[in-house]
Amino acid sequence: MDLLSAFSHHRLAVGLAVLLLPSLAPAAPDPADAARVFAEAEVICRRDGGKLWGQSLCGPILLVDYTDRSVVANVADAQGKLIASGKVFTGTLPESVIIANTPTEWSGVRWTQLLWPLPTEEAKRHVLLSHELFHRIQPALKLTRDEVGNQHLDTLEGRYLLQLEWRALAQALKAPTPAEQRAAVSDAQLFRHERYRLFPQASVEEGHLEINEGVPEYTGVRLGLTDPQARIAFAEYDLSAFVQAPTFVRSFAYATGPAYGLLLDEHDPAWRGKLGAGQRLDQLLSLAMQLPDPDFAALKTRAARYDDGTLRSSEESRDSQKRKHLAELKARLVDGPVLIVPLKKTNRQFNPQTLQPLGELGMVYPTLRLTGEWGALQVESGGALLTQTQATVSTDGVNPSATEGDGWRLDLKPGWSVQPGDRAGDLIVVQTPSQ
Repeated sequence: MDLLSAFSHHRLAVGLAVLLLPSLAPAAPDPADAARVFAEAEVICRRDGGKLWGQSLCGPILLVDYTDRSVVANVADAQGKLIASGKVFTGTLPESVIIANTPTEWSGVRWTQLLWPLPTEEAKRHVLLSHELFHRIQPALKLTRDEVGNQHLDTLEGRYLLQLEWRALAQALKAPTPAEQRAAVSDAQLFRHERYRLFPQASVEEGHLEINEGVPEYTGVRLGLTDPQARIAFAEYDLSAFVQAPTFVRSFAYATGPAYGLLLDEHDPAWRGKLGAGQRLDQLLSLAMQLPDPDFAALKTRAARYDDGTLRSSEESRDSQKRKHLAELKARLVDGPVLIVPLKKTNRQFNPQTLQPLGELGMVYPTLRLTGEWGALQVESGGALLTQTQATVSTDGVNPSATEGDGWRLDLKPGWSVQPGDRAGDLIVVQTPSQ
């Protein structure tokens, strides 16, 4: 993953591949514990032997303690910044390096960086390891795509149709007969293509994220687990666990990736070699199963198989509450006085499960660590609104040089300062002219 838009992929307690800024201080990685994790990763990637993707997942790994930036690595770095400690190497990650479950270029090495501690349950830990090991080689496989908003997945219809698709995919994974599986996959495709019909940009946006994150999560399930039934069970688990996510705009692909991947393994074992042609996972599965075009006239009847009305009612209630919340966010982060921070050459650390689209105004990040040439912005509450060019946080509109507000703190590097903005009460981070 490109560090200029780095996403910290830290698993929740349930062990899913999602980012989370830790709220509890973990114990620093003990070299002996770290060595056991490295041995598990070695077993996973050598067991695969590069067969799944034509390239081994084995490589340099950094285990990082979020609280003090201490690291334990499985190999030496190229610049000698790590110190040998038995079979592992220890040191400290500098402040300039973002802390995240993500591929990391540091000290002359491309690492798989993992936040410590890892899940204690073996299956979840092995899925996480395989998922993140794949991310390191993903660019070499030409399986990275430009990501865009997927903001339709925070609308009433987008959320509703996605959850119907998840339920249909779960039925397909556990279907006792080929005919029942085919019917469930057809239902999943109907719900997905209704989304594409309602939101024309959805096919591209969803397809890109499923390559970027759905394929790694599939890889995690496929290589992290050896028993076919365990893989199916974990894919079903992914499809149900993400229902609790506050938003689906970025988390949805972790749920759909394993389901589509395992179904494709069954119906077209050569599917992984076809991703380079720009095909989506749902397209490949439709072709492999020779499914007919979606019958949109049957949508309500098919939806009734998966929803007795409870899901629809719940989503309508959520939508009403969301509209009130969006109005509050707009009042605070757009209409009211704000601090403006430029986004050129920045790194982000955030929780994708909590992102809140604010229409064409941008995306609200409830919590965020943003670093750039000007310094660092830490948002612990209240949120920040990000567009393509800037980030804004709410201020009191009084202090013309404020670097701290309700729920946020700004640490500026030398040569940068806070100045009055264009609107009364606004502030903006600017580079101080040389004397």
